[in-house]
Amino acid sequence: MPAISRSLSRVAGPVMGLAGVVVLFAVLRPETFLSVYNLQTIAAQTVIVGLGAIGMTFVIVSGGIDLSAGSAIALSSVVTALALREGAAPSAAMAGGAAAGLALGILNGVLITRLRLAPFIVTLGTMGMARGFAKYLAEEQKIDAPAAWLTAIMAKSPSPEWLLVAPGTWAMAIVAAMMAFVLGRTVFGIHTYAIGSSEATARLCGVRVPRTKIIIYALAGFFAGLAGVMQFARITVGDPTTAIGKELDIIAAVVIGGTSLSGGTGGIGGSLVGAFFMSVLANGCTLTGVPNYVQEIVIGAIIVAAVAIDRLRQPLEAGS
Repeated sequence: MPAISRSLSRVAGPVMGLAGVVVLFAVLRPETFLSVYNLQTIAAQTVIVGLGAIGMTFVIVSGGIDLSAGSAIALSSVVTALALREGAAPSAAMAGGAAAGLALGILNGVLITRLRLAPFIVTLGTMGMARGFAKYLAEEQKIDAPAAWLTAIMAKSPSPEWLLVAPGTWAMAIVAAMMAFVLGRTVFGIHTYAIGSSEATARLCGVRVPRTKIIIYALAGFFAGLAGVMQFARITVGDPTTAIGKELDIIAAVVIGGTSLSGGTGGIGGSLVGAFFMSVLANGCTLTGVPNYVQEIVIGAIIVAAVAIDRLRQPLEAGS
């Protein structure tokens, strides 16, 4: 019960914060913010960061970090566009884009475990490598490709109308529920928490740490690859310069959602709340005419506050 109550308390804060910004912008711009189209827009805008946050949650819970997520999104969008331009079926192009992200994730995991390097250093390096490779494949220009039915995945006004929000949003929610089960109810999930709490203790308990870490980073890469496919579906071009800095948005969503950067605690549900929080904040600031630089300052301050609160919470949880 104490563990369940701690988990609920970590999610309660982000939920209250999300509710707060929704109420704020609903009061400031009721006609536009609360319109059906705008709410559909927010739901669609959350998909890319939300998918990235699902994989990033596993990484941060394990005590790691992945700075290559934004570059993985760009690489995946380019691979998807190239496949479509060469005549591949949309489903095959989607698989290719996701595979590109998966390959990058596996590379991250192998380098971190085999060379015993810090995740920050490895993923900082692969961030540049993946971005450069995306520019090479695209010949440093955007790739136009026939998107076919892929555009419908991220349509703000979905068809059929009873879906209410973009199919990509429903896909994100379903996948999030599945991965929440994996993280909270499977041996792999338990091992992920164990590594984040104490890698040395996890080794002593028989956890195969290198293999588990490789799978964790492979998952993060795969979900970043899926986010890249959704990015292509949204803008219908493969752009090697897209998603610059998106890894910071993804990490911010996870941290705001209550996952500790120290590892060992967190969950998928909170990360999705964090992703929606950021989408609502960005959307509301745009509607109210708040400059982009103010948005960046506010988001940065929120991240610092979230980390500070986590630091203050840890001794209390340890004592209980």
